[in-house]
Amino acid sequence: MVGLLYTQETLRLHGPLMQRAGAIAASLFDVSAIDFRDGEDHSPIKPRNRRVTLSRAATPAIVREGAGHTAVTYTDPVSESSLAMILAAMAGPEDPIAADPESLSVFALAERLAVSDIPVLINGPTGTGKEVLSRFIHMRSNRRAGPFIAVNCAAMPETMLEAMLFGHQKGAFTGATSASEGFMRAADGGTLLLDEIAELPLPLQAKLLRALQEQEVVPIGSTRAIKVDVRIIACANRDLPAEVAEGRFRADLYYRLNVFPLTLRPLRERADDIAPLAFALALRHSPGTTPCFTESALAMLKLHSWPGNVRELENVVRRALLLSQGSATIAPEHIVFDSPARLVSHLAIGGLAVAHGGAGMVPDIDADDHGATRKLSSIVQHSEARHIVEVLDACGGNRLRAARELGISERTLRYRLASMREAGIEISHRAAGGGR
Repeated sequence: MVGLLYTQETLRLHGPLMQRAGAIAASLFDVSAIDFRDGEDHSPIKPRNRRVTLSRAATPAIVREGAGHTAVTYTDPVSESSLAMILAAMAGPEDPIAADPESLSVFALAERLAVSDIPVLINGPTGTGKEVLSRFIHMRSNRRAGPFIAVNCAAMPETMLEAMLFGHQKGAFTGATSASEGFMRAADGGTLLLDEIAELPLPLQAKLLRALQEQEVVPIGSTRAIKVDVRIIACANRDLPAEVAEGRFRADLYYRLNVFPLTLRPLRERADDIAPLAFALALRHSPGTTPCFTESALAMLKLHSWPGNVRELENVVRRALLLSQGSATIAPEHIVFDSPARLVSHLAIGGLAVAHGGAGMVPDIDADDHGATRKLSSIVQHSEARHIVEVLDACGGNRLRAARELGISERTLRYRLASMREAGIEISHRAAGGGR
């Protein structure tokens, strides 16, 4: 238990559980800032340290007793829920949570590369914790005292991307009433996270490549290059080699970023992460005493497919907290999954397969609803999805032509297709072709 702070009495009473948690926590947290105490031990702790008090009783409980104190009551030191509770109690507000061996190996690798300044490319589906991993790398690096700037490339207006990344001079364009340094200069001496980097338009990709190679930026309206010292971490939820092959992402930028790739698997493939994440999310969203997940509720969570990954898990936890109000535990009857995650069959509609038939789901508009209430929003979404696929099929999978036919930008069309996939709507290979 290297680095853990505890008294001999605490170790005697809770040693088995502390040993299990310490082996995992040392690779995730600054354990030297956490003081373990038995529930009956009220001796003072070091200033600015967090306190985790441990008690053993017939009924498990986890209580946040202030910003720096969490009390954990457990029944069995070898149970999954006991380990999950203590890991959730140990974690700080921005610390990662993990217990799955594959996740722990990713964080161990990330810690090793953090000490260098090489670019990092993190791949993984939406909602798997790419920004958490990026922040972990920053905090374990020599740049930890510098800024950590996270930029979602998909959320910025396309016309403003260059100005927001590289900055601009006053009067450089209409509306530029003052100068702006841009995100790259704001991250000088620290780390810049470029999330959803596949959404950058090709012309801006070329400018980003030069900025990475030369470590300098030229603000819009200026002719003078400004040196920057910034580490780049890029995240992608799409297959970048496929994007390169389709001509939507520059090969030279890809190879510049892909010096050290890391991959975060979907949550369904990291089952041992689910219990500690669930307890950590429950602590975050419930003041005071937090209801504890029963073993059967945790087993139910582990069997779920989690198409929305950690974001979906957070929704399920918040729902369970609401439904279990007044109860000391969260049981299976309090677990309500997001509708696209049910076991579903598929009804083909041209190039489209719409999920339907799961409990709590809205049936397809052509299916017999057997008295179930139809929602207008679902009917509109399915009609829109069908129309998008039909136009894509008619355009031979060419997204640029399809976007013109639909009267929307190609960027908007990409968002719609991504939303359809996340909602459980499968798109035929031809319709998703992505030609330009």
